[in-house]
Amino acid sequence: MTQETFLQLGTGRFLRAFADRFAQEARDQGQEVGSIAVVQSTDGSRANLLAAQPDGFHVLIRGFQNGEVVDRVQPVRTISRALQARADWPEILRLVTSHSLQTILSNATESGYKIDPADRFSDSPPNSLPGKLTQLLLARFESGGKPLTLLPCELIERNAEKLRDLVLQQAAIWKLSDEFQAWIKNECLWLCNLVDCIVTDGPTDHPLAAQDKLLACAEPYALWAIEKPSCGTPSLFSHPAIRWVDDLSPYYLRKVRMLNGTHSAMVAKFLPAGFQTVQQVMKDRDASRWVRDLLFEEIVPTLAYRLEGVAQFADDTLDRFRNPFQNHKLTDIKLNHSDKIKVRLQPTYDEYVKLFGRVPQRLHEVLQVRFEP
Repeated sequence: MTQETFLQLGTGRFLRAFADRFAQEARDQGQEVGSIAVVQSTDGSRANLLAAQPDGFHVLIRGFQNGEVVDRVQPVRTISRALQARADWPEILRLVTSHSLQTILSNATESGYKIDPADRFSDSPPNSLPGKLTQLLLARFESGGKPLTLLPCELIERNAEKLRDLVLQQAAIWKLSDEFQAWIKNECLWLCNLVDCIVTDGPTDHPLAAQDKLLACAEPYALWAIEKPSCGTPSLFSHPAIRWVDDLSPYYLRKVRMLNGTHSAMVAKFLPAGFQTVQQVMKDRDASRWVRDLLFEEIVPTLAYRLEGVAQFADDTLDRFRNPFQNHKLTDIKLNHSDKIKVRLQPTYDEYVKLFGRVPQRLHEVLQVRFEP
C-alpha cells in the first residue's frame, strides 16, 4: 500500500475535490505523492461512504476556461482510509506517529477557530479543532517523529498562524511542557494559504451519480496560493493550481472580499426572495444587475486603489457565477453566515464609509439580514 503522507481532518466535498484531486492529478503525472488518511471530525456518514467506495470517487471538472468548454471526469483514488474521530481516536493518534506522515490538512468552518472550554486533555477526542490538533501534535512529539507541516485550508486570513496560536493556547491551558510548546512554534511548519475553487454536489442525473455517492463538481478555475516560509519552499507535490507566493494578502483580499463577499451578499438578498442557487440569481435580469452593481460600485472601489487586477478579477468572478454546469446552493453558502459576514462584508462596508463618507446602500441592506441559527 502507498505510504500515508497526509492526514486530513475533514471529509467534506471541498477538500475531496480540491487537495485530494490535486494529489491524484500529480500522481497521474508520475509524482510520488503518497496517500491521504482522512478523519471525519463531526457526526455523519461521509467516512462510511468513503469506506464503502474502496475504488475512490469522481470529480466532474465543468465550466469555461480560456473561452472553451471544459467537461471532464477525474477519478480520485488518493484516499487510503476514512476514520471517525469519535470511534477511531486511538488509531488516529497512532497514525500521526507514522514516520511516513509529513502533512496535516484541515478544513473546518470559521467557527472552528475557537478554544472549547469544555475540552479536557483526557477527552478522546476533544471537541474543538485546536484540541484535536494539540493531542495529535503531542503524540507526534512524544514519539520522536519529525516535525510536521500544517496546511489549514480554512478561509481565514493568516489561517496557519491563527491556528498555531490556538494550539499553543490549548497546550498552555492543559499545562503541557515548554519543550512541546517550543516544538509546535519553532519546529513544525505552519503554512498560511488561500484556497479558491467553487465546488458543488455532483448532478443527480449524471451517469456516475447512481454508483458514486460522493460525486462532486468543481469549476476549472483553481488556485492554492501558499505563502513561502522563511526557511524555503517545503516539500509538496507540484500542481498547476499551487502557487508559492511571497505575500498572501493581495490574493486573500481579492478572493474573500469579492468572490466570497458577493456570495454571502447573494444569500442575504436572494435566499429570502425564493432563489435557490447562484446560477438562478445570475439568470434573473434584475438580480444579476444587483450583483454586478454591488461588486463594481461598492466592493471594487475599496480595493482598486491598492491591488492590481481588481476589475479583471471582478469580471472573472461574474463569469464563474454564471457557470451553467454548477448548481451552487445558496443554503450551502449560508452555513455559518453570521461568522462569514464579519470577514467577507463588514470590513468592505467600513472601508467604503471611511473612503467615501457615505453608506454603501446594497451592503447596508444585506448586513441587516439575520438568519436563525
